[in-house]
Amino acid sequence: MKLKSTRGMAPESNFIDAIFKGLAPDGGLYHPVEIKSLKSTFARLSADSSFIDVAKAVALPWLSDEWDEAAIDRIVKRAFSFEPALRKIDDNTSLLELFHGPSSAFKDFGACFLASCMEEALSCQQRRALILVATSGDTGSAVAQAFHNKHNIDVVILYPSGRVSLLQEKQLTTLGGNVHALEVGGSFDDCQRMVKEAFQKKDLADALQQASAISLTSANSISIGRLLPQSFYYVYAYAKLKDEIDGDLVVCVPSGNFGNLTAGVYAWTWGLSVKEFIAATNVNDVVPEYLKTELYSPRASVQTLSNAMDVGNPSNFERLQAIFENDARKMAEIIKGEVVTDSQTRETMAALYKSSGVFVDPHTAVGLCAAARYLGKDGRKKDHVVVLSTAHPAKFLEIVEETTGAQPEIPANIQKALKLPKQSVKVPNTLEALEEFLRNTFCIKQACI
Repeated sequence: MKLKSTRGMAPESNFIDAIFKGLAPDGGLYHPVEIKSLKSTFARLSADSSFIDVAKAVALPWLSDEWDEAAIDRIVKRAFSFEPALRKIDDNTSLLELFHGPSSAFKDFGACFLASCMEEALSCQQRRALILVATSGDTGSAVAQAFHNKHNIDVVILYPSGRVSLLQEKQLTTLGGNVHALEVGGSFDDCQRMVKEAFQKKDLADALQQASAISLTSANSISIGRLLPQSFYYVYAYAKLKDEIDGDLVVCVPSGNFGNLTAGVYAWTWGLSVKEFIAATNVNDVVPEYLKTELYSPRASVQTLSNAMDVGNPSNFERLQAIFENDARKMAEIIKGEVVTDSQTRETMAALYKSSGVFVDPHTAVGLCAAARYLGKDGRKKDHVVVLSTAHPAKFLEIVEETTGAQPEIPANIQKALKLPKQSVKVPNTLEALEEFLRNTFCIKQACI
């Protein structure tokens, strides 16, 4: 898989190098050099295809330059002990539940695949990696669960003390082993700054390499290694529904940083039969505004119920612009923006529970509201909209209970995490504190002086 930077000022990279680099050297995001047609692959898949079948079928054409078929089979099977679930809401709408993984959120698909790829690469190269991640909640949970007990990999996750939910903190801090949680006395911005400064400190990287053959890397959500596997579930939904629906398939994506939508658009460029995508946002509507006005105006985010989508400058928008060659009109032909308020989000959650007894989290509710609005327009009555359901409603228990008057069932993995003791190290919000922890934990003392 040959990859280039969205900014066009860096050398091309293969997939393995790109997943350890994260960003391209020019600060751009890695993006496929060529568009491959996978139409024949998609045609062979059916409603009987498992998610593993779909993942292997899509991954093989992209990764066969890096690994043989047996290795790709190992990577996929290690990554996915879980799969999406389709839930029909009505004749025109289905939910694709993406919360059946270890952290109960869609980010499990990307994080688990990236972890499996890194483990495979490191075992072949006989080296180790140390992953540094700053989190405000769900990203850290997914990364912690995905990389726990992976060979040749340690993970250090920085999170702001007192600023994540109890469940998010428990999912970060109860694993132990190769997952190290640092509870930072400061904000999420402080955590991000500390990680960035650590990557820029060459003597620290050199000390880790010399002492323990450890390379510093990240598992950020902009990684191409997390984006590629997100395309798998679009193909899975298509395979399950293609012989069942009479009209066209439309996919509605609750969107914040726009990585999830970008993965779907990649699948579309490879030949997946999707009529249109709905970019469903809360009032942080930078991209829907761009689709209407052709002007991109990043701004400070506004706090909403669907907090994971409170993004004023989406990091993956750069990839969407690369796909459509910076042509807003081309993008608007396939992506339709819909903006949903908090009151509309609550109304959707309450109405769905009242009509069908189904609970959804606020992000999924944004998608359902946008889908209903889309289907209400002329010429769309035969379309079938698949709404990506991005998180288990139990992860937003307070909002769900307030809105519906009832409590969803709490999954076993969440119940288990809530009962386990917290294991974290409290540190001040300084690079020096992070560096001291890394040197003391991962270096042979003499080599790190």
